[in-house]
This record gives sequence, structure tokens and C-alpha cells, in this order.
Amino acid sequence: MATLPVNRVAGEVMALRITATVERWPVAGQFIIARGAKTFVDVLVVAVSDGKYIGYGEGTAIYYQGETAESCLAQVGRIIGELEPLWVVEARNLTQILLAPGAARNALDCALWDLEATASGLALWQLVGLHTPPRPLQTALTISLGDAAVMNRDAAAAAAKGYALLKLKLTGVADRDRVAAVRAGAPNARLIVDANESWSDLNIAAEADALSKLGVEMVEQPVPEGQDFMLSGISSPLPILADESCHGAADVARLAPYYDGVNIKLDKAGGLTEALKIAEAAKAKDLKIMVGCMLSTSLGIAPAFLVAQDADWVDLDGPALLAQDRPKGFGFAGGKIIPPAYLL
Repeated sequence: MATLPVNRVAGEVMALRITATVERWPVAGQFIIARGAKTFVDVLVVAVSDGKYIGYGEGTAIYYQGETAESCLAQVGRIIGELEPLWVVEARNLTQILLAPGAARNALDCALWDLEATASGLALWQLVGLHTPPRPLQTALTISLGDAAVMNRDAAAAAAKGYALLKLKLTGVADRDRVAAVRAGAPNARLIVDANESWSDLNIAAEADALSKLGVEMVEQPVPEGQDFMLSGISSPLPILADESCHGAADVARLAPYYDGVNIKLDKAGGLTEALKIAEAAKAKDLKIMVGCMLSTSLGIAPAFLVAQDADWVDLDGPALLAQDRPKGFGFAGGKIIPPAYLL
């Protein structure tokens, strides 16, 4: 975790020590989306030490791209020997080259950022260039996929807990009924929906129009990744954001003609380094920004929370969906995600 000065003096550099492991965290009940249900999440945890300081990072495998926690662990293991002789910034830069975007690079990249911040005596928010400490943010709470009656009940329960922004998982079948049921259960909540690439056979403009009348304010990824051209010429009353289609900053210019914004997830991007670049590229194209997450603990959310400080929508409910989070993690109250003291 040592951050070493750019102008190093011979003899000052200590080799890094990198370790990685997989942890299993139970979900509270079930987390259900169009691709299936989860009762637990396996996360990759990376620790990087210089003998004095330690930095930690967490990644959740992008399962729909074939990743598993074990395959991500193996990816880190294969490059440890190349990174350990380096100092922290060199190691982070090489990580971008040696690993493709994904959970393995995310966990390692974030651990190296954490190490640099800890050893430099700076808060991570200062190191990434924020001008003020991170503030609590309104976060969406995900309403798992189910029949309309179940989603109505879950929406009412979420609203009773103070969540004023709800994210609905959809499938392309009976979506309007589900949204109507959620609206009835939480009449005052803001609604956003994740179509999970399922609207290819629908009239997208008509579907968006129908959902807008139910108070939906944004649609995520209605078409499959790689088929973004299907959105060409569509006049939607709702902003449409790219999720699965956007992995890195290089994707933004290609997607800008079809989408109104992008969803940044650190596991997709491969870490905080690339997530910051995506945000910069999106702002340059005047695109809206959402910052989301996979199921994860507060360790995985911490760097994403910094990127989310300037986002239009925040969806960082990963720890709130677990049966138990790490000690001293993020707080969730009044529909907001509240940073722990260590992040300030």
C-alpha cells in the first residue's frame, strides 16, 4: 500500500506483496433478475502490502460474460510475479495492460488505489481529485424480478423504509403490469427500469412511452450488447442508458449516437482507473451518468461511491441486499447511502 514519490531514491522501493482470496456473502432472501436468482455472491478480495501499509479491493465476477470468482482469482495469480517488484503507481499502470476489464482488474486496481491513498496520508477522495469529502447520496433500491403482486409488495416495503428511488428489473414480457404494480405499491417513489437487453422484439419507443406515463424516468439497456444500432432513429420520451454495452472509455464515442447516457460499474470497467475515464468521456459527450454495482460488500462500493458524487442516478445498493455487510460499512437510511468514516 505504499505510495512512493515519483522521484524515487535508490533503496527506497520496497517490493509489494499481493494476496487474493474468494469470500462468500449470503443475500437477504433472493436477488432475482431476468438471468436468474442468487442466494449468495462470491467476491474476489485483493490485498496489496508494502510491509507497512495495506490496500484492499473487491470485485464481483461479471457472470453474464462467463467470469467466476475462481477464474478472476486465477487471473490475479498469473500476474502477481510481474507486479510485486514494482511501486504502486507502476503496478497500477501495468495492471491496465495485463488484465482485461472485469472483476479481477477491478479488485487489484482498487487495492492499489487504496494502498496509494493510505501510504500517502490522503483520503481516497482527495487522491482521485474530488474537492470536497463525499456526501450521502440518494440511491436506488432494486426491486427483484417477480410477478406483479410480489413486486407491488416489495415496492411498498421499500417505500416504507424510506427509499424514494426504486429500480425495477424487467424481462420484455408483461413489463407494463410489473411497473404499474410497483407504482401502486410506492405511489410517490421515483422509478427507473433495467430492461436487461430484453426489448429487441418490442416497439421500444411505444414501450418507453407507456412506462413514462407510469412515472418511469429512465430505461437501462433495452437491446442486446452489440445491437445498439437498433436504437438508431428511435424517439424515446425517456433517456436510454447503456449498461452492458459500455465497458470502457473507448466505448463512449461509439455509443453516443444511440444512448443518452451510460451506466458505470467498476466491475465492468475493470476498476476505479477506467471508471474515472468513462465519467470524463461521458461528460465530454454531454451524456448522463449512472453509477451502478453488482452484488457486493461495502469494500466493493467504496471507490464507486466516489465516482457517483457527480452522477445523475446512483444505484449502489449492493451491500443493502446482503444478509450482512462488512463491519463499519456504508449506512442506508432515508433512501440514502451514507459513507463510513474511513472514506471521509
